[in-house]
Amino acid sequence: TPAQLSEEIARFDIVIVRSRTKLTKDLIGRASRCKIIARVGVGLDNVDLDAAKAGEIRVINAAEGAMTAVAELVLGLMLGLARQVPRMDRAMRNGQWLKKQAAGSELKGKYLGIVGLGNIGKRLGRLARGLNMNIIGYDVVPVDKEFSRDVGMLKTDLDTLLQSSDYISLHVPLLKSTYHMINEEKLSLMKPTAKIINTSRGGIVDEDALYGALKDGRLGGAALDVFESEPATGHRLTELDNVILTPHMGAQTVEAQTLAANIVAEKIIQILRGVI
Repeated sequence: TPAQLSEEIARFDIVIVRSRTKLTKDLIGRASRCKIIARVGVGLDNVDLDAAKAGEIRVINAAEGAMTAVAELVLGLMLGLARQVPRMDRAMRNGQWLKKQAAGSELKGKYLGIVGLGNIGKRLGRLARGLNMNIIGYDVVPVDKEFSRDVGMLKTDLDTLLQSSDYISLHVPLLKSTYHMINEEKLSLMKPTAKIINTSRGGIVDEDALYGALKDGRLGGAALDVFESEPATGHRLTELDNVILTPHMGAQTVEAQTLAANIVAEKIIQILRGVI
């Protein structure tokens, strides 16, 4: 528990966490022996980086560990939205045969806007290009030219991406600058048929604004794997048929979990040996 961790943390040189444990300024201040904080996963938003820096604590993660798992989940969510798979599954379980209402669309030829072109965003772009989707990208940092060339990606500003894309997938960290990055104003730029997928961090999307846009028919669909408050059971988005909700499972594959653990262990050993 947080209380137990607060009592015990001073004993250790290395602290390894997943996403649930929040290493706050107070906790890090108690970690008097700590030299390394390791996050077995992608983000670092559950670690007070300023406090770690002040304490001269090295902070690492396994950003590359979940690359394939998350990208494949996004692809699955896009297909689920395109073909109404969850809705049709629910109907079948309720004894309904909704073939006439099951008209969907193909991903081929559609425009995929990728917001954030790190490891996961680039992996998604390569997978989507294999389905003959057109790729539009946005990032605040310079983009890998080789990747852009390989997938034929057009890099543009965020507003143009939102206006032009049939599907938008978010892959940015949760920062002050990205909190509610997709808000009422940004949602209003999107096509009424567009669909948005968030597997990055809860808080990137204003969930109240998203709910309104989906309910009013101003947006075609959404898939969320992350939420501003988790666990998000009983979320009002469950009322809507054009939404897919999953329990922050982007990195939950056997392969990704094994890889992330190995990456973190190897990095810790390298740091202790003075290699990195």
